[in-house]
Parts: sequence; C-alpha cells; structure tokens
Amino acid sequence: MTDAKDARAARLKAALRENLRRRKAQGRGRTESEPAPDADQTRGNEPDSGGPDSDKSRL
Repeated sequence: MTDAKDARAARLKAALRENLRRRKAQGRGRTESEPAPDADQTRGNEPDSGGPDSDKSRL
C-alpha cells in the first residue's frame, strides 16, 4: 500500500512542479507583451459604473 502512495505522491509532485514551471513562463510572457501601466491614458480615473456592484450604493 505504501508503494502506491509513494508513486501517487511522486506523480503529484512532478505535476505540481510542471504546473509551476508553466505558470511562471506564462507570467513572463504576459509581462513582456503588456504595455507599460502609464502607456494607456485613454480611460482616466473615472469609476466603473457598469460593474456588478454598481447599484449597491442606491439601496
């Protein structure tokens, strides 16, 4: 029984390691392709009035 648990633990460990590696690569790809935060000045600082919580202040 412990051999089966050890094999499962090893598979899970390898899967988690591969998932982490994939997520790190994905994050690096996002930061390289996204423009700088101050590059998009079209929206300004206006609040989002179309969000799901937009009507909570009008109870």
